[in-house]
Amino acid sequence: FLRQTKHVLPQVGRLCLISTFLEDGARMWFQWGQQRDYIHATWGCGTLLASAFVFLNLFGQIGGCILVLSRNFVQYACCGLFGIIALQTVAYSILWDLKFLMRNLALGGGLLLLLAESRSEGRSMFAGVPTLRESSPREYMQLGGRLLLVLMFMTLLHVDTGLFSVLQNVVGSGLMALVVLGWKTKLAALTLTLWLLSTNLYFNAFWTVPAYKPMHDFLKYDFFQSLSVVGGLLLVVALGPGGVSLDEKRKKDW
Repeated sequence: FLRQTKHVLPQVGRLCLISTFLEDGARMWFQWGQQRDYIHATWGCGTLLASAFVFLNLFGQIGGCILVLSRNFVQYACCGLFGIIALQTVAYSILWDLKFLMRNLALGGGLLLLLAESRSEGRSMFAGVPTLRESSPREYMQLGGRLLLVLMFMTLLHVDTGLFSVLQNVVGSGLMALVVLGWKTKLAALTLTLWLLSTNLYFNAFWTVPAYKPMHDFLKYDFFQSLSVVGGLLLVVALGPGGVSLDEKRKKDW
C-alpha cells in the first residue's frame, strides 16, 4: 500500500488535516454576523472586538491553509493555526467541555506531525550532512503528535456492555496503544484511519440534516474535525513513528 501511494498519501493527509480550518474559515465568511453577535453576547466585548475576532479567524485559517497547501512557510502557518486553536478554545469555552477539548488537542497533534514533515523536507535538501542534533525536535514532534491524535479515539469509546461495543473498545484501545508506543505503527495508524473514517461518515453525516437545523452545524463541525485527525494519521502512515518509538528501537537492535 505504501509503495503504491507514497507520492499521494502525504498530499491527501495534508488536505484532510487542514479541512476543518478551511470549513471554519468559510463559515466565518458566510456567518460573519452570527459569529460576531455570538462573541459580543458571550463576552460583552463590543462589536468592534467581536468583528476583529471573526476577521482574525477568517484570514488566519484561510491564509494558513493556503501556505500549507502551497508548501510555503509551513512552520509559520502551523504556528498561526495553533494560535487559532488556542483562541477558539478560550472564546468558545471549550476548556470546560472535555470532549471538545480532547478533539482540539488531537487537532493540535495533527499540526505537530505537519511541522515534523516540513522539517524533514527542509533537511532533505542537504543530504549527506550530519543532522543528528537537528533531528531530535522532529522526533519529539512526531511523538507528541501521536500522543495527541489518540485523544480523538478516546472520545469515541462508549461504556456499554453490548458485545459489539466491548469488542470495539478493546480493539480500538489496543490500536491506540500501538500508535502511542510506536510498535507496528503504520499498520495500526492505517487501521485507525479506516475506523475513524467509517464512523465519521456514519455518525456525522451532516448532509442528511437540513441546513437550517442546529444539528447540521454540530455534525458538520464534528465531521471536519474527525477528517483532520484522519489527515494526521495518514501522515503517521506516510512518515512513520519517528525515532522515539519501539519500531525505531527494533531497527537499531537489528
